[in-house]
Amino acid sequence: MILGIDPGVANVGWAVVNEGVLIEGGVIVTGKDQEGGQRLKKIKLELVEILERYQIKAAGLESLYFAKNAKSAIKVAEAIGVIKLTIAEAGIGLKELTPLQVKMAIVGYGRAEKRQVLEMVKIMLGGQEVLGPSHVGDAVAVALTVELGFRSEML
Repeated sequence: MILGIDPGVANVGWAVVNEGVLIEGGVIVTGKDQEGGQRLKKIKLELVEILERYQIKAAGLESLYFAKNAKSAIKVAEAIGVIKLTIAEAGIGLKELTPLQVKMAIVGYGRAEKRQVLEMVKIMLGGQEVLGPSHVGDAVAVALTVELGFRSEML
């Protein structure tokens, strides 16, 4: 079982894949009215539950690529720190991937548009639809990229 994560503060997309099959995906949602530490705590607690429920063997995390302002970038970076720590505490290997790496692995083109990535994800999943917010689709793409890496290492 491989976990893919699309980080954020208000919305953390996640998806679990196993051998090219989407097992489940969702979004960890935190409230804007919550204090920063409480938002990070919620991300940690829900992530721990996901790691335990699916017995995750490896994880992928899309790295922070660009933020329109420094304040939001810092908040996302804090969430990424909590995610990395939680995964490390669980003893799970983590692969950090740039959006370019994910697009190259999934579409074969680093400047692919989001709709192209999601269409290839659907094809890779044998036609299985990825339902929910775009954060889930992004997380599936990350998980599939990690899984592709493991498959190629085994060859």
